[in-house]
Amino acid sequence: MTPIAITFLILAIVVVWGGLVMSAVFLRRRPQIADYPPGGVDDQREDVAPIEHDT
Repeated sequence: MTPIAITFLILAIVVVWGGLVMSAVFLRRRPQIADYPPGGVDDQREDVAPIEHDT
């Protein structure tokens, strides 16, 4: 492999794995939205399941 190919390989690995690690850290710090913005609707359906269609 040429040095430029190795450089791009390392850069791609850092970008992909770095994004995965940073998203995991972000979700660890803020797992859910605490408040919805004004006018937002909390559509939490615990008792009602989504409609299932036979296809």
